[in-house]
Amino acid sequence: MDNVIVYTSTNCPHCRQVKSYLGDKGVAYEERNIEQNDDFAQQVWDMGLRAVPVTVIGEHKIVGMNKTKFEKVLAAE
Repeated sequence: MDNVIVYTSTNCPHCRQVKSYLGDKGVAYEERNIEQNDDFAQQVWDMGLRAVPVTVIGEHKIVGMNKTKFEKVLAAE
């Protein structure tokens, strides 16, 4: 599977849901907390997005906790 990156913030409940979901699926990911690193925040802005969680799987970007989209993207990888 391609590199999986999850952009998060510290007290974000949806971010925790995404991380838990990926963990349950056995998907390894890199977490990038936008509150702890300005470069990570800039990367989210450069994608044209203003909120987290944002999960990047290959060429796919999933905003929020969208189980249907996760299942579709993970099945294709």
